[in-house]
Amino acid sequence: MGYVTSLFAHKIVAAAGDGIDAAKMLSLVEIDVNCPWNPKQMIPAERYYDLLERIAEQIDVTDLPVRTGASMRLDEYGALGLAFKAATTLGASYARVERYARLWTSVAEYELRPTTEGTLFILHRAGERRLGMRLSNEATLASAVSIARQVCPEPLAPLEVLVQHPAPHSITAHEQWFGCPVRFDTDLDAILYSEETLARPNILGDEGISKYLTPHLDAELSEVTREPTLVVQAKASIAQSLSEGAPKMPEIARSLGLSARSFHRRLSDHGMTFQTLTEQTRRDLAEGLLQDECRSLAEIAFLTGFSEQSAFSRAFKRWVGKTPASYRKDTFH
Repeated sequence: MGYVTSLFAHKIVAAAGDGIDAAKMLSLVEIDVNCPWNPKQMIPAERYYDLLERIAEQIDVTDLPVRTGASMRLDEYGALGLAFKAATTLGASYARVERYARLWTSVAEYELRPTTEGTLFILHRAGERRLGMRLSNEATLASAVSIARQVCPEPLAPLEVLVQHPAPHSITAHEQWFGCPVRFDTDLDAILYSEETLARPNILGDEGISKYLTPHLDAELSEVTREPTLVVQAKASIAQSLSEGAPKMPEIARSLGLSARSFHRRLSDHGMTFQTLTEQTRRDLAEGLLQDECRSLAEIAFLTGFSEQSAFSRAFKRWVGKTPASYRKDTFH
């Protein structure tokens, strides 16, 4: 049986608005509307499609996939969302999705395929093209553009959007939102981008943080059939927030879909405190950033959450017994 992240169910129910009973609909996939959203909670794909079809019985769903996709936010996608933001170009961001989408779903795969016109970002999803799947595919394509716009430094529109199933009675909302032609009854579910668009640098792209997140995503991917590792998720969230100063436990807990109390308890189960986890993340990130000789020590201090370079140097010497400058010289020369 295939699974998708519960985030998708939360989002599409929210986009449906007052025309449905949100609590009742979410109960169909065993989600408590009063609990925090947790993208790591997975639900059976077939039951998700059932949910979409139940919504279609109650409201006009013509533009619901577009509204759902437009509501997606990278901060809600966990470590993969952070990695998407940290990638240096939009093409690199989509390459992360191509590699790590298994963290979101076991029923869909993605492919970047160069063509003579540009590059296709293709959604592959096997199975019966029932209404629920068709709505889900449209929402997925809209989501892919939505998250791209969140990292792009200028207005973004694909060259074309392709959809395999027949068109709904109106595609006006689709073409207005995508900002390009949308063709139905095609051979692919895909978004066509120009090479120039995919080569644009991301607003928050950071090679050092991007490299730091990759092994954590690899670790998650290797354990995807088991309970996701809280520590891996927390370290990725902490790493992304460090440039804004010392991270606060309630904010990190919230990013993981947990209360501060639950987060504290689950860290304790792993024999850790939030302070030790933050220190470990700072150290790991600092050691990774020091490999890039183009980065000054002041910049690395900022990226690891220190207000002053001197404070960073003292902390780093406490961690490894050397100053950052000595560590860089001795390790990489």
